[in-house]
Amino acid sequence: MINEFFRIGVITGTHGIKGEFKVFPTTDDARRYDSLKSAFLETKNGRVEFNVKGVKYFKNMVILATDITSSIDEAMQYINCDIYVSRENAVPLEEDEHYIADLIGLNVFTDSGENFGTVKDILQTGANDVYVIDADGREYLFPSIPECILDIDIERGFVRVHIMDGLLDL
Repeated sequence: MINEFFRIGVITGTHGIKGEFKVFPTTDDARRYDSLKSAFLETKNGRVEFNVKGVKYFKNMVILATDITSSIDEAMQYINCDIYVSRENAVPLEEDEHYIADLIGLNVFTDSGENFGTVKDILQTGANDVYVIDADGREYLFPSIPECILDIDIERGFVRVHIMDGLLDL
């Protein structure tokens, strides 16, 4: 399933008295906020679009100034809201790369055509990503290497894998 929006952060609190947000980034590169012009907040009342007025960094957090808040009281209502960008404003992909959000939920088939399960999550490790595949209530970890992940077809909704020797052993 192709997603129209991608979550890039969660508002965890306010910063200062001018309505800035303290954001925990949920994106690969927190510096992507430097080029962010606009985004959306997912609130209990629906999606709210905002423009970015300023970005600062403090430890592992992003401090975000927007055009929808100018005081700490206004900013408080958005604590715990997710921040999303549209697909058009997402970080561009390189060849043979996919957005993780597009991979979650895809059906997984073996190279012999057997329905194996669904992609539950993608773990990002230092060496390579790892696909967490749910198969009949059990989770299996498949390294994202060419010998294991053979084909990804987002439009048709599947991932084709090769089950390497020992991969299913617990």
